[in-house]
Amino acid sequence: MASSKDARRDAVILDVDGHEVRVSNPEKPYFADRGIRKIDVVEYFIAVGPGILFALKDRPTTLERWPGGVFEGARISTRVDNTGDAFYQKRVPKNAPEWVPTAHITFPSGRTADEIAPDSVAVVAWCANLGTLTFHPWPVSKTDVEAPDQIRIDLDPQPGTDFTHAVAVAPHVRELLAEFGMQGWPKTSGGRGVHIYVPIQPRWTFQEVRRAVIAFGRELERRLPDQVTMSWWKEERGEKIFLDYNQMARDRTIASAYSIRPKPHAPVSAPVDWDELPDVSPFDFDVLTMPARFREVGDKHAGLADHAFGIEPLLELAERQATDDGLGDMPYPPDYPKMPGEPMRVQPSRAKRPTSGNT
Repeated sequence: MASSKDARRDAVILDVDGHEVRVSNPEKPYFADRGIRKIDVVEYFIAVGPGILFALKDRPTTLERWPGGVFEGARISTRVDNTGDAFYQKRVPKNAPEWVPTAHITFPSGRTADEIAPDSVAVVAWCANLGTLTFHPWPVSKTDVEAPDQIRIDLDPQPGTDFTHAVAVAPHVRELLAEFGMQGWPKTSGGRGVHIYVPIQPRWTFQEVRRAVIAFGRELERRLPDQVTMSWWKEERGEKIFLDYNQMARDRTIASAYSIRPKPHAPVSAPVDWDELPDVSPFDFDVLTMPARFREVGDKHAGLADHAFGIEPLLELAERQATDDGLGDMPYPPDYPKMPGEPMRVQPSRAKRPTSGNT
């Protein structure tokens, strides 16, 4: 990577993969408490370039942009309130260079968009100059955006639980996957959770893969009823680890490996080995420490490329659960259109109950 100074515009020009990437306002504080500047963020992504490119390559990717950096009180815009300091960008920016590739995707609403689908570290660096800290790739390749090629298991701690509780559940996920002839690759979420990626053959629809994850989660919950919950409704989860099955719904994504999370200490989502997971803390991996780890151990998720498992055993489990236990579909996220076979999408405490007596 070569660089030069553009004195006229207070910018740094980086040569990344043969492309010029202009970094504007390179000295701008991005994580002031850690002394991390915008140029440091861009250089971080370049330092872990092979790893994050493996996580993103040719995948339609939503950008989580924090153009003003992360500071006390900063918040991200939502559908309800778009006045935040950061935002999600699902469509490719209009000023994108011609060498930034895209993938055409369809949202649950039926609307379509062209999303960035990185094919080089230069594209990642260009996105970082826009303030992108977290990359949210779809579990599909742009060659077939309708067929997921990964299962992503999100172990999400609920109030009263934390990272250590998610870590305690993770080995049981590994064991259950093995029973179905599958393997998983874990990573820290960069926050309180644990993510486990399972490469699958791109032969099934989003609905089928989501159904397989629901079946897996229900079996895990059956075995660990005091530790795991599959309840979509927060009021029913308790102090357990929620296996967020809706992360496998269309247009739902998980922060990629090596993404930076918008917290004051600049943590990153870190691939780890199964045997080191019990001994790590999310605070071990950040923008300042991850480059050295990456140089030393490489990409712990590289093994994903060597496998593609079938989900037939999980779909068979789903059929047995439906036949023997009467377990059908589960609620989709609230912004989804009503889906075929979906149960009533009403919070249990607000659901109308039948009244007794004459009318």
